Amino acid sequence: MFSKANKSNASSGRRTSPSIIGADCTITGDILSQGEVHVDGRVDGDVRCDMLVVGPTGTITGEISADLVRVLGSVTGQIKARSVELAKSAHVVGDISHDSLSIEAGAFVEGRFDRIMHNQTTEAAKSLTDRNAAGQALLASPPAEPKAEAKSEPKAEAKKDETPEISPAAATA
Repeated sequence: MFSKANKSNASSGRRTSPSIIGADCTITGDILSQGEVHVDGRVDGDVRCDMLVVGPTGTITGEISADLVRVLGSVTGQIKARSVELAKSAHVVGDISHDSLSIEAGAFVEGRFDRIMHNQTTEAAKSLTDRNAAGQALLASPPAEPKAEAKSEPKAEAKKDETPEISPAAATA
């Protein structure tokens, strides 16, 4: 039951169970996973994973980057994936970048479709990971001390040579 063989099977690349965000759960922030993510609840943030399933009650507001994305629920934001599948119950507002696309009759989509090659999808996923890492680094670093501003006295404006104009009538008086 607790043998070493079980541990080696888990690390040998064998599929593990998906990360599930239940219908009663709301996540605010980015999700990064090397496996499958199944969203039945609400996610307000970017999602990067190998495989994403947005269930019929699932809602994602943010950018999605994955190898395979299957949408049965609602997505507001850009989707970048090698393969995108939209079920008839899908509601997507945002651009979809894909290598392979499948749309069932009845699915709602408002946005552009961009066909990309697989290596571009991988680069887009790496870009999202790099951006998330940069954001985490900013959160982990101590706040910067405010810079002392050099005080300078206001510059005196040079006065123009003001000579009063004399009207010809005043000059003769």
